[in-house]
Amino acid sequence: MTTRRFVQLDVFSPRPGAGNPLAVVHDARDMDEAGMRAFAAWTNLSETIFFLPPTTAEADYRIRIFTPVMELPFAGHPSVGAAWAALDAGLARERDGQLVQECGAGLLPVRIGRRDGCVVPAVRSPRAEPRPAAAPDWLLSDRVWGARRGELAPALWNNGPDWWLLELADAAGVRTLRPDLAAIAALPGNGKLAVFARGDGDADLVVRAFAPGVGIAEDPATGSVNAIIASCLHREGRLPGRDGRYVASQGREIGRDARLQLEVDADGGIWVGGEVQAVIRGTMDW
Repeated sequence: MTTRRFVQLDVFSPRPGAGNPLAVVHDARDMDEAGMRAFAAWTNLSETIFFLPPTTAEADYRIRIFTPVMELPFAGHPSVGAAWAALDAGLARERDGQLVQECGAGLLPVRIGRRDGCVVPAVRSPRAEPRPAAAPDWLLSDRVWGARRGELAPALWNNGPDWWLLELADAAGVRTLRPDLAAIAALPGNGKLAVFARGDGDADLVVRAFAPGVGIAEDPATGSVNAIIASCLHREGRLPGRDGRYVASQGREIGRDARLQLEVDADGGIWVGGEVQAVIRGTMDW
């Protein structure tokens, strides 16, 4: 057995237990893909990341991202967690508050902020674009599982992973929605659906993300899908918040209370960030 450093983080979390868990494996240079896939399936978390040596001098660190069933080129909470973990473990050193992450989606810029002495990373998402796909009739109806649909037509978007977006008329519809997971799993694009609406007081937007097609019934905090939603709303001129910045709430319906910080920069790039908590530190034998 090879012993490696292991950390389990809580991402987009103002306190331990409120966000999305992330398994982090350091020293993974001698792990093959089969071993990474097997370990990610064993953790049974929405994502597990593996640190590897960068392949280019432009990158400060490199990661591979796995769900329990597949590898992803990009995902938000693993990227935010990776930046925090790279600094925490001394794998990278920020330059003027900046890092560069290498992953399946290429080289991604990362900004390092601080709040009350804590590191708060934000990663610039790959550019999100709508994809041509026909929505099923149930997704186009005026009411979906009893909730009134919002103004935007349902659409499939991609910023690395595919996500269907469904705007609902109000936050209560998002909060109380009881989705048909079998219907979502059958959607084109790996069976994933995000629903969202304007906030209900303590956040500018409320979001839920269902991914039964990749083995996750409901994700507690999803950086990639929040970046896609921000791209969509920016394109439509309907961003919430002020000056291109807003806070999204996710995960409350499954016992979490994540807060994701979104920002649209002058070039239309989407940054997603938030607080990170270290919950477990140790080693793993695999």
